[in-house]
Amino acid sequence: MRAHARIAEGHIRGERVVLAKPITYMNLSGRAVSGLRSWYKIDPAQELLIIYDECDLPFGRIRLRQQGSAGSHNGMKSIVQQLGSQQFPRLRVGIGAPPPEWDMAAYVLGRFNRDENSQLPDIYERVADATVVTVCEGLTTAMNRFNQSS
Repeated sequence: MRAHARIAEGHIRGERVVLAKPITYMNLSGRAVSGLRSWYKIDPAQELLIIYDECDLPFGRIRLRQQGSAGSHNGMKSIVQQLGSQQFPRLRVGIGAPPPEWDMAAYVLGRFNRDENSQLPDIYERVADATVVTVCEGLTTAMNRFNQSS
């Protein structure tokens, strides 16, 4: 553990990578990202990829972006605030919007239904593939390949 996150270090096709999962509450995720940026001395605009759930995308759709606002996502708001910038790549993984009568927090923290659960292995594989392409071939190539196919 390091900087409020569980980490795993390794290599993807010869490129050194660190996978980090914040152990803070989601709305404090920026603490982990900021701490890891300092520890590994990385440039967030070039060497960071934030992967997170997104209610504004249909379930299972993935979207890579080079930069952008945090929108209504409290974890992203924390990351933007801690980094002092919106200039970092992100991979948004759609979980769909909650039904109108549902509380947003209950929806996001709830369980997937049977149909959604059956789709998770494919979604995880596409997220992993998009991450590998981003690391090895660059964000533009990954955006061209995965933003159109999901």
